[in-house]
Amino acid sequence: MFQSRGAGFRRLAEAHAGSVAGDTVVAIALAGTLFFSVPSSDARSNVALYLVITLAPFAVIGPFLGRFFERFPAAYRGGLVVSAALRALVAVVMAIWIDSLFLFPLAFLMLVLGRFHGIAKSSVLPVVLDGPSELIAGNANLARAGVVASAAAAVVGGLAQWLVGSWLTLLVAAFVYLWSAAAARNLPALEHEGAIDPKLAKAAPPREVRLARFATAAVRFLNGFLLLLVAFAFKDTDAAAAEFSTLLGAGGLGYFAAAFVTPVLDKYMSEEPMVVAGLAVEAGAAFIAAQAFGLPAASALAFAAGFAWGTAKFGFDGLLQASMPTQARGRAFTNSETFFQMAWVLGALIPVIPVLPINLGLSLAGVAALLIQVIYVSAVLVPVAHEHRLGTSEDSPPRRDVMDLL
Repeated sequence: MFQSRGAGFRRLAEAHAGSVAGDTVVAIALAGTLFFSVPSSDARSNVALYLVITLAPFAVIGPFLGRFFERFPAAYRGGLVVSAALRALVAVVMAIWIDSLFLFPLAFLMLVLGRFHGIAKSSVLPVVLDGPSELIAGNANLARAGVVASAAAAVVGGLAQWLVGSWLTLLVAAFVYLWSAAAARNLPALEHEGAIDPKLAKAAPPREVRLARFATAAVRFLNGFLLLLVAFAFKDTDAAAAEFSTLLGAGGLGYFAAAFVTPVLDKYMSEEPMVVAGLAVEAGAAFIAAQAFGLPAASALAFAAGFAWGTAKFGFDGLLQASMPTQARGRAFTNSETFFQMAWVLGALIPVIPVLPINLGLSLAGVAALLIQVIYVSAVLVPVAHEHRLGTSEDSPPRRDVMDLL
């Protein structure tokens, strides 16, 4: 699938696949420790503590990463190598202290290093492609590689968890991260031409990127809310781990489907309608699941949520990569990924409080998705209406992207 894109893209795909696969195995180990092995009330407190730990320092870490990439704009390849190698080390330490309270700060460190990888990967991608027209397809291809590797890693990690326990699962994750680091080490050197321009490095994203970031964060917020809402609904009924695995698999399959559908959509529309489509899919699935909640409906909802996130994220990444100068991508992706992570955590924290019936929660999620669509589309179309009243100058860029929404 990657032969036509060159050695640089293949190495990046291998590094990304290893990173995502390692994260999947770590998630299996943590789920076995923090969620499945304890009563529902303890699971809620464990998840709440984990979410708070990931949220509180992230607002500080995000700007730090932005300044780091701004100061060292050619460090993206090194960022991929270091983030994978350090996660391998952290996984080994977690295996040793699996029953200790140190597990929570170590899990946070794992999350931060994962964000570091994601920012570096998104910043490297435009460099290893032939042009901006390949950004959507490139993001989608990386996602396919990640989903395939994640599925394979889930089988191995699940067997390790079942046969031995979380400590062996974490050691498996460490080996996978080392594979990711080795692949990233073989990436070609990525240097910027000429001196670093401080103005370019600190360039603010244009308005259309900021609006798309808001809508994409809304999809992420709803994903966090729906994931924990459905997970605790099944946990409270003493559902088996196989049912949770079905939901996770459906979510991954939806994301995988988006990786195939989004490049096709890119031929007929631009990025902003993709974000709107993600919100529409999520709204429809939430309303349907609220009418007859059960494993089939929950699996369909998980599929739709994965598809919505993939469609919105691929569209947003392509829009940002095409709109921002190379030297400013690190800061822009750092701020965006921090925003998305905080949105996911805030959404996931709501169902931790056991006062929201599942059907009401699903209906509210559908209403929220529809409302965000209206706000986003209205905000995007305001400048278009203004341009039509005043007239567009000959030097202005075409507005095909927003006009596609009409």
